[in-house]
Amino acid sequence: MELTVTNFIFAALAALAAGAINALAGGGTLITFPVLTFLGVPAVAANVTNTVALCPGYFGGTLAQMKDLQGQTKRLWIVIPASIIGGIIGGFLLLRTGEKIFKDLVPYLILLASGLLAIQDPVRAWLTRRLGEGHGSRLEKISWLPVGLASIYGGYFGAGLSVIVLSALGLTLEDSLTRLNALKQAISFSVNVAAAIFFVFSGKVLWPVALVMAVGALIGGTLGGKLAGKVKPSTLRWTVVTIGVVVSVIYFLK
Repeated sequence: MELTVTNFIFAALAALAAGAINALAGGGTLITFPVLTFLGVPAVAANVTNTVALCPGYFGGTLAQMKDLQGQTKRLWIVIPASIIGGIIGGFLLLRTGEKIFKDLVPYLILLASGLLAIQDPVRAWLTRRLGEGHGSRLEKISWLPVGLASIYGGYFGAGLSVIVLSALGLTLEDSLTRLNALKQAISFSVNVAAAIFFVFSGKVLWPVALVMAVGALIGGTLGGKLAGKVKPSTLRWTVVTIGVVVSVIYFLK
């Protein structure tokens, strides 16, 4: 499909906003995916392109939390393979869904992602309370199972993945929320890269758009990092949730 210069500008601005939102609160996909579809990009191609374009942002987030991953090598060997396999399975299911069916699923997926983003604070509060009281189940050896299931969703759509992964980790691991957050970031990066590599050979990636968005996401992520502490994450999160609900209603009406 042919895109105008204006289309590329809109895509870049959406990616910049998504990069900043992901750095501050999460949920950037709820901005970029609808923008791509509103620009006329087919739903499956928009999702595939979005996954590829936002990978650099996840890489930056993982690097930023490397110090909190120290001492978690054993866990990484358990959950990263599961996240890679899950991401590939999710990507495979997406490409086998078909344009019409996926387009029909889009409003429900956006509503689901908005709901996941909305419960991020309660999830964090539950994890903090549970870990603080020492009620963890110490089931590290099977942590690959909930992480793998979450990763399938991430490879299929991705929005709200961080909340699902954090909850999955809290079910099987006992540690500080900071260290679990770092582990969550590494898992999210692995899921997106695995799905993105799978998508590279699908013929669905709009490479000019993906490259422009990747640059925008990197810049947005950098700006978001500098704004951390100056912008209240909960305010931004609820703004994104509201946008997601409005967008899903628009899709339903369409």
